[in-house]
Amino acid sequence: MGRYRVTLIPGDGIGPEVTQVVKRCIEALDVGIEWEVCQAGESALGKYGTPLPEETIASIKRTGICLKAPLTTPVGRGFRSINVTLRQTFSLYVCLRPFKIYPGVRTRFKNVDLVVIRENMEDLYAGIEFERGKEETGRLIDFIKETTGKEILPDSGISIKPISVTNSERIIRFAFEYAIKNKRRKVTAVHKANIMKYTDGLFLEVARNLSSEYSQIEFEEKIVDNMAMQLVQKPELYDVLVCPNLYGDILSDLCAGLVGGLGLSGGANIGEEVAIFEATHGSAPKYKGLNKVNPSAMVLAGILMLEYLGEGEAARRLEEALASVIKEGQKVTYDLKEPGDTTAAGTMEMGQAILARLKI
Repeated sequence: MGRYRVTLIPGDGIGPEVTQVVKRCIEALDVGIEWEVCQAGESALGKYGTPLPEETIASIKRTGICLKAPLTTPVGRGFRSINVTLRQTFSLYVCLRPFKIYPGVRTRFKNVDLVVIRENMEDLYAGIEFERGKEETGRLIDFIKETTGKEILPDSGISIKPISVTNSERIIRFAFEYAIKNKRRKVTAVHKANIMKYTDGLFLEVARNLSSEYSQIEFEEKIVDNMAMQLVQKPELYDVLVCPNLYGDILSDLCAGLVGGLGLSGGANIGEEVAIFEATHGSAPKYKGLNKVNPSAMVLAGILMLEYLGEGEAARRLEEALASVIKEGQKVTYDLKEPGDTTAAGTMEMGQAILARLKI
């Protein structure tokens, strides 16, 4: 029996191809993983009648660790985002996304090595919405006028933005603890407290209070729009960013653009008892079965998983193998080649090149 049991979700679209690459790479490291292969997304719908079967949820609950490829949420059939459902089902309050430039990647930037830590449970993504024209929406509009004197147009839809001390404290504490564990130098709290004083203002207040407990880590605060500009102008100045849900989502994609795109972005969603590791790009159904897409994001998700399991040496070996293949620039996919270069490798060929480095 292996040392670890891990739920593996091959996903939709290009998911099975990139999953095959990371599975082979991790198996070559011989860390003793036993896989429980489960289905989710469109691939599960025909067999189970739902994109998130109970047996998949049960497996994740049992193993506590899941490596997940991109999923497609069926459109127009009343299904919520599967990713959001998983986060809320298992209280995965941390979204962790590291961004680092690997030599050989096509990007306008250099010296980027930062981490976005995003609160995953509340803010505007809490799912508390009031639809335009509904009776309860009208009652809310009336209540707001009575209590604040402010008028909201009657044809408005409304989303509620809750930010709590509880969730702010645990995500900010996670950011500081992560910085210490990973020998990071600075934590930047991102907010819009100049406008939203009772929500973002609360998040910032908690960050300021907690920073005094972590005097060994530099702390600073940035308004989100300024943060976006700073990241484009001088990303090398930043290290760990801790953000409420919406800003973390937006800035994560901005940071992916700094390091070469979503194809080079792995992520983790972490709670007290369960952690799910994933490529952060979509399922790209138009490329399904074409052996074309970059497997790096899924490999990076695997590296994050190995680090979480305490297999730091295995994680280091896999990252070095991936970095070596990217730097050499021969067996890499089209997005890592110059435009017009016809020598791009396929998904599996790049995977084989990474695997070959592991066996040296």
